[in-house]
Amino acid sequence: MLAPPNRLTLRSERRLTYAPSASTSVDGEPRAGRRSLGCAFEIIETLVLTLVIYLVIHNFVAQPFEVQQQSMVPTILSGEYILIDKLSPRFGSYGRGDIIVFHPPQGAAEDIPYIKRVIGLPGDTVTLENGNVLVAPPDGRAVRIDEPYVARGIDGTASPTMPWAGSGQTTWEVPPDTYFVMGDNRSVSQDSRAFGPVSTDLIIGRAWLRYFPLDRVGIMEHPAYPAALDEHDGSPAASPATSRQHGLAAA
Repeated sequence: MLAPPNRLTLRSERRLTYAPSASTSVDGEPRAGRRSLGCAFEIIETLVLTLVIYLVIHNFVAQPFEVQQQSMVPTILSGEYILIDKLSPRFGSYGRGDIIVFHPPQGAAEDIPYIKRVIGLPGDTVTLENGNVLVAPPDGRAVRIDEPYVARGIDGTASPTMPWAGSGQTTWEVPPDTYFVMGDNRSVSQDSRAFGPVSTDLIIGRAWLRYFPLDRVGIMEHPAYPAALDEHDGSPAASPATSRQHGLAAA
């Protein structure tokens, strides 16, 4: 009699597999940590890019400036904010009537930037006579300039332009690479009558736009001067295209 075959009992083996946790990446590193690190890099990259753009604009294109003096009243008042154009002067010189912001020259009473109007260009001769301003271009005759922007007295007449107190000097020859500047509020402005023409190296830029207060927002208007002077003004501000609008400010 044959013995019954051995009965083999097969047990199925169950393999347990574990799905990776939502907080763990395939290589085992926490995903939350990677996301945080990525966000941090993006924030740093954005900040660095923003800083670079700001520095480029601030140093080479435009710069905000708060006027802190009364010397350009009524054109610009103390406490107003203007935008300084630093780009266009790199491609041309400053023009007569431009308002420029510059570092205080030697002999200045204040150590904050000054803001004045360009009256005399390199090579000009500026003369004060009976309260008026006369400008003689190189190899040209002296011409009295009309200055409607100058502060006026109670009677409505323009304040006379007098020599700086204690100086008595009434004539200046403007050397190369310098500009003779004066404030519109002549009676209180310390300007080239006191410290002489301003070197180009000290100039920060041209006042271009007033952006505060809001009720006085606008591009600075450029004054008109006698044609005899414009013929000798080789700057962009002297051309018809640019003489209509340019700079104004205070200091």
